[in-house]
Amino acid sequence: MRVRIPATLLATIALTVAAVTLATPAQAALPTPIAASTARSYLSGMTATAETHGDTYDRSLFPTWIAIEGNCNTREFVIRRDGTNVVTNNACTATSGSWTSPYDGVTTTNPSTFDIDHLIPLHEAWVSGAWAWTTDQRKGFANDVNDPQLLAVSASSNRSKGDRDPAKWLPQASYRCTYARAWVQVKHDYKMTVDSAEKTALTSILNGC
Repeated sequence: MRVRIPATLLATIALTVAAVTLATPAQAALPTPIAASTARSYLSGMTATAETHGDTYDRSLFPTWIAIEGNCNTREFVIRRDGTNVVTNNACTATSGSWTSPYDGVTTTNPSTFDIDHLIPLHEAWVSGAWAWTTDQRKGFANDVNDPQLLAVSASSNRSKGDRDPAKWLPQASYRCTYARAWVQVKHDYKMTVDSAEKTALTSILNGC
């Protein structure tokens, strides 16, 4: 015997499924970086090298944002990933949820007030070797959601950081070990250089992890 399901019930079921599909639970702010011991090993093998080509940097040489997953571009992907109980619409725009900035502890329910930070700033990447990359390589780096390179942070902390390395700027104390581990991992994975002051600062942080 065929059972007829009322259209109103079918609509209710569809809406429920859609809401469940679009809601995401709390997740880590970025892919877990390498252990401190591994970071110390990587860093010790990096020869301190002076930065170069700073006067030729141009932000447009690092294209962002690109399609990452379905309708989500890089920014939308990270906003969805880094929040708690995030609900998105069919365009992948977050419509509700909460976000906490690991740099300064600021919390918001309005993701438009948060920036997506490049943990290794694009200018820092440029002077550390990206000047020699192709545009496609720079685009891949600027939209990398697999390495611990992109994370949602408060706009104020992102502006405070700017393009400075760990010798000149650090997040709140509770996040510094994670930050240093991620910094070394990304520089290692992309074969970027470190300068003397940067290496000293990172060594000090990692020795205390």
